[in-house]
Amino acid sequence: MVGRLLKRAIVKTGLSAFATVERDILDGVSLLWVAWNGTAIEAVASTSLQQTEAGKVCVITACAGVGMTRWQSLIRGIEEYAAAEGCRCVRIFGRKGWGRVLDGYNETFAIIDKRLH
Repeated sequence: MVGRLLKRAIVKTGLSAFATVERDILDGVSLLWVAWNGTAIEAVASTSLQQTEAGKVCVITACAGVGMTRWQSLIRGIEEYAAAEGCRCVRIFGRKGWGRVLDGYNETFAIIDKRLH
């Protein structure tokens, strides 16, 4: 279930490779976050800490699930973790829709691409 949800998030955006995210989680380079309702997994996310020229950033590399209204508030746990790790921000590479549903997140840059046949 966890792998299927994570893979769905990654394949949908095409922003990374499932094998890379999976390896980073298994190697302890990235974290796996699970939203559990007591009987089933409702969502999963993966994060990695990256050092940039402007400071440390916590990147949500993938996120997927069902019943978003039930687990969306759990993003605060990721934000608290990032702050405790000295990150200057939490960054999401994903669909624009996340900006509409997550409080306090603003589009500061855009990832754009051009499809070639």
